[in-house]
Amino acid sequence: MWLFQLSDKQRRSAPAESLPVWVSVLCTETWLMRVYKMGSSITMPFPARLRTPMQIDPVLLVIAVALLFGGMVILASASISIADNAENDPFYYVGRQAIAALLGGAAGFACLFIPMRVWNNVGLLMLLLALALLLVVLVPGIGHTVNGSTRWLRIGAINLQVSEPVRLCLMIYLAGYLVRHNRSLRDEFKGFLRPMLVLTLACGLLLAEPDFGAAIVLLATALAMLFVAGARFRDFFIFFSAAVIGMVVLAITSPYRLERLTGFLDPWSDPYHSGFQLTQSLIAIGSGEWLGVGLGNGVQKLFYLPEAHTDFIFAVFAEEFGLLGTLVLIALFLALLWRIFMLGIRAANVERFFEAYLAIGIGAWLGLQAFINVGVNMGLLPTKGLTLPLISYGRSSLIVTMVSIGLLLRIHHELVTEGRMANATKKRKRGRR
Repeated sequence: MWLFQLSDKQRRSAPAESLPVWVSVLCTETWLMRVYKMGSSITMPFPARLRTPMQIDPVLLVIAVALLFGGMVILASASISIADNAENDPFYYVGRQAIAALLGGAAGFACLFIPMRVWNNVGLLMLLLALALLLVVLVPGIGHTVNGSTRWLRIGAINLQVSEPVRLCLMIYLAGYLVRHNRSLRDEFKGFLRPMLVLTLACGLLLAEPDFGAAIVLLATALAMLFVAGARFRDFFIFFSAAVIGMVVLAITSPYRLERLTGFLDPWSDPYHSGFQLTQSLIAIGSGEWLGVGLGNGVQKLFYLPEAHTDFIFAVFAEEFGLLGTLVLIALFLALLWRIFMLGIRAANVERFFEAYLAIGIGAWLGLQAFINVGVNMGLLPTKGLTLPLISYGRSSLIVTMVSIGLLLRIHHELVTEGRMANATKKRKRGRR
């Protein structure tokens, strides 16, 4: 830690004999001398120190915290009967979600101290980590299977759904690629093709689990980032059309996906089988009317509505808080997305393009996933196993979402700090004149 306490100028000029004795002894090893030399050209991230006071976006933070705590409340209401019946503990799911919130908060807090350039530099490592997770989960005996899908890895007491960290890792990689190869992306087809090959491989591995919903969200998020980065409309349209056709073919040729599709189109034709989830969700939403039946007074969550605490928690919320409550919830999500996209625009305006692309990617992911979840609950989209961010029970989703919020807050901090430093520099120059 002694080296971390020196300024950059002191580290560059400090002679070897000025180091403590124990450091001099260790530095006889070649690799440690290289580390010391590297320290003269980089600034160590967390836990070394902060150069400036942390600048937090209060609006973004308040919206995220409001959704998180609101989600805890509605999760307690939606899961209390299920948890009491299955686990003999009415707050079983709430307790596990709270632990995940603490882990996610700690991870997000740590991200506040890691400079964004570090994430930009480790983009390739993020890609390798993502592909490794997608491959490991498919290894027999390692991946955990639930309801016929092998999507989880057991890590201690938590089942990690690999699609959640994979999505964030690939967004970090893609944001860095778009910065390094932006000219090629705009002028050549191969600049567009290279990231698409990587994403196609990742989506193929997700479909092998199978996780159709996660593959759609990942692909749509990546296409949004490429579009914002200036991909040619022709390349974008060709790949988008091919992706849509491929997804439609997969949906039609898979019996269980086709059953979900037909059930979504006319759920009342088979309300006790293929349309059961959707009809119960619609009953819950309709029962809420304008003001809802009151927190904890919902009926559909009492073993009528399957997955009431995960995929269909929005229906429980609508039943208990009514139309007005759902409008408030949707407004909070829209405010969150607006704040994230404005952050991305601010970053682009000062030519911090890695931060801009990453912010746009996170916003596109959260917005798309929230839209799909609400659409499924309202019967506008086929049933997919996607959580409502910060609301539904899902520990992997919650942790990764909070890490993403931490990254966004770090971007805000760097933009504010850089802006203040630029203004101070201008004032000094004016004073000299």
